[in-house]
Amino acid sequence: MAFDLTTLEATIAARASSSAEKSYTKSLLDGGVARCARKFGEEALETVIAAVEGDRDALIKESGDVLFHLLVLLRAGGAGLADVLAELEKRSARSGHEEKASRPKV
Repeated sequence: MAFDLTTLEATIAARASSSAEKSYTKSLLDGGVARCARKFGEEALETVIAAVEGDRDALIKESGDVLFHLLVLLRAGGAGLADVLAELEKRSARSGHEEKASRPKV
């Protein structure tokens, strides 16, 4: 079986029922949405820096951190990968410019 985001999401779900002393994932989740969001933001920034600096190896490693922390944040927020994929599927029916123009102005 190939490793994919669904596999990672299942691993996160399994670790969510562990103890915070044994599981980094559980310790993040125990910190709530705010802690998970901060950690995701930190990893996203590190990914951007790696990309801008042209550091391919760091970009790959930091991207892994981003994907992991995004899935943890989704779980903390009561959403899942399937929810995000369904949203992307809805958006794919039209061009990105059309989809973005249809969003409410904030």
